[in-house]
Amino acid sequence: MQLIEAIILGIVQGLTEFLPISSSAHLILFPWFFGWSGTLVDSHTFDVALHAGTAVAVLAYFRQDWLRLTGAFFVSLKERNQADPDQRMVWYIILGCVPAGLVGVSFEHFIEENFRNPLLIAITLAVFGGLMIYAEKKGKQAVNLDRMTLGNALAIGVSQAVALIPGVSRSGITITAGLLLGLDRSSAARFSFLLSTPVIVGAAVLKLRHLFHDDIPQNEWVPILVGTVVSAAVGYLCIKYLLRYLASHTLNLFAWYRIALTVVVLGVFMVRL
Repeated sequence: MQLIEAIILGIVQGLTEFLPISSSAHLILFPWFFGWSGTLVDSHTFDVALHAGTAVAVLAYFRQDWLRLTGAFFVSLKERNQADPDQRMVWYIILGCVPAGLVGVSFEHFIEENFRNPLLIAITLAVFGGLMIYAEKKGKQAVNLDRMTLGNALAIGVSQAVALIPGVSRSGITITAGLLLGLDRSSAARFSFLLSTPVIVGAAVLKLRHLFHDDIPQNEWVPILVGTVVSAAVGYLCIKYLLRYLASHTLNLFAWYRIALTVVVLGVFMVRL
């Protein structure tokens, strides 16, 4: 049963880390819906392992971008300018990650302890789903990545910090912010994933120590490893096909899914009263 749960949660993490529907919300709601419990499902270690899988996925998919951006970063230090679009972009990403890094260091434990309630998650799912619909309606979609400004990057970076709250979604809020700032949907989605990469990878690296310091029962190592591999594989495919989808489709499908999930959560909660 642990292996089945690990595979299911690996699929859920791989999909929801990148789809604009909130991975943290789904990893909380799935065990709540089905009554799963036990050391594996409830363990911080397993959660870290799943996130490590999606960190590998985003690095693997954007490996060429990051090789190019890394080279641009060192060139910009040497030349002390950002004339090249890649040189500007790498600094936009670095500075855009600062808000999420500061909020994560300062409030991560507080959020984990106080925002895991299914009712609160239902509210954030619905509110930010409505905001996605609004952004699709009002966004001008006239700006591409080459025309982005530092102000755009910082504003999207601030929105990424809000995604620490379960139910918000990192990709959902950052793509939404990009649309509200006038970016076209494809550019908003691509910048969202590039901006999320240092945060996802950094968080995974910082938390990997739990895999070696926690007292993990021997029979749980296989489910943990399987969940991580599944998370990485599904996450990679999710990024690939989501970028294709958003090139010609709106966010509305995901927004309405979030609202429908809110209704389901509220229904389950009422039944269990």
